[in-house]
Amino acid sequence: MRNNLIYVIFAIVLLMASILVAICLADPVPNGAGLAHAQFNGMQAGGDGAARLEHIGGLAFAFQALLLLLITCLAALGVAEERRSPELWAYMGGTLLFSLFAWWQMYSGHQAFLETGVTSYFMGFPVATAWQVYGTWLGAIPLIILYSVGFRKFIFTKEDEIKYEELLKKLAAKSEQ
Repeated sequence: MRNNLIYVIFAIVLLMASILVAICLADPVPNGAGLAHAQFNGMQAGGDGAARLEHIGGLAFAFQALLLLLITCLAALGVAEERRSPELWAYMGGTLLFSLFAWWQMYSGHQAFLETGVTSYFMGFPVATAWQVYGTWLGAIPLIILYSVGFRKFIFTKEDEIKYEELLKKLAAKSEQ
């Protein structure tokens, strides 16, 4: 079980790198960088969104999903191995699912707009953009809560504090000699 998380993180990073290579090798889209705006000089108009995502949309979705998984794994890596309990993994899994839900809502909302040309609005933004603006940072809140509420249980226990204080005393005594 030792260092398995490192191997998982390494595998995620390799998959992400593979996806980036696949995106770079995908067929280029005409006017993929945008078109000159008809009204404002120096501004670019987006062009056909569906055409831009035709070859790389699924890859982009997978890349972001892997990134969210990587963030969760890196957060778990910050917890001492002996404290990575089933309870912690349940919290981390819930956080990951919440973040993936927000990402799915963002992506599927944009895809729906590209297919229909119609969008609904939420708190002043198109729904997909609202998920981007509100959902992305909202997805980080469970990790913040876990860190704050579980700090003494998972990050820095009372035993850790006692050991740290003893270490400081030893260092202070050593420096006085």
